[in-house]
This record gives sequence, C-alpha cells and structure tokens, in this order.
Amino acid sequence: MNLSTFNSQFSILILNGPNLNRLGTRKPEIYGSKTMAQILLDIQRTWPEVHLTYFQSNHEGDLIDKIQEANDKISNVKCQMSNVDGIVLNAGGYSHTSVALRDAVEECAVPVVEVHISDITKREPFRQHSLLTDVCAYSIIGKGTKGYEEAVKYLLAAGVGD
Repeated sequence: MNLSTFNSQFSILILNGPNLNRLGTRKPEIYGSKTMAQILLDIQRTWPEVHLTYFQSNHEGDLIDKIQEANDKISNVKCQMSNVDGIVLNAGGYSHTSVALRDAVEECAVPVVEVHISDITKREPFRQHSLLTDVCAYSIIGKGTKGYEEAVKYLLAAGVGD
C-alpha cells in the first residue's frame, strides 16, 4: 500500500475493552501470545506515518467516553481525542452485552472497525452475536491479533482522514 496518498496527520484510536489488558497471558490458546505492546509496535512499523492512540479499559463508561470524544471532532468541540479519524474497537465481552456501547458507536461520525481476535461464531452461544456489528463500518472476526492490522489497513484504504 502506498502511504504517500494518505494524509500524514491520519490518526487512529485503538480502543480495547475488558480483559484485553491481559493479551499475551490470558488464554493464549484462544487469544494468542502477543501482547498489545507488540501488536502496536507491529502496526507502527508497518505504517509509521499514522498517528496511533491506544486506550484500554475494563469499564464500559470509559470506552463510551472515548468514542464520544472522537465523535466530538465533527462538531468542533475541543477535546483530547479531537484529532481521531477512525477507531479500531475490540470491545471484548461488551460486544455481546452493551447496548450503551452500541449506541455510542452508532452515533459516531468517524468510522469504527470492530475486531474480535477469536472466531466468535464458533465460541459459546452467548458470544456468538455482537451487538456492534451492524453499526460498525467493518468487522474482522477470528483473524487473531492480525485483525488489528487488517482494521488499520481497512481504514487507510477507505481514505479516512484525507
């Protein structure tokens, strides 16, 4: 991919939900052995021109706040995240339970790409449906931690931030 066609100020928020601070140690047979720091380093090496912001929380309201801050860019409200052009969201267990998080994503004016490391369609019945899929620009399911890279690639190909 030729990044010279992309705005060098392109900024992506990578947003992780509950238990994803345990990547690399929690159930590596399902979620892999890479830490989030390693995943972020891989992304930054592949796309050094892209500004990455990372945030993880085990608290639903914190995730909603970050999505709303990113959305405030459109209304010219000055906020910490006001330069975000796209969001990569792995909401963890909240994908299956949080109507409030779904509502925040649905309202968001910047594209949100949903990532699931494991193939949720082959997991326990309560994990097989995501409330976020139909309000996200794109969903990546079951591609391991490479799903984060695919999400960034999707946002860049979509021309977000141009």
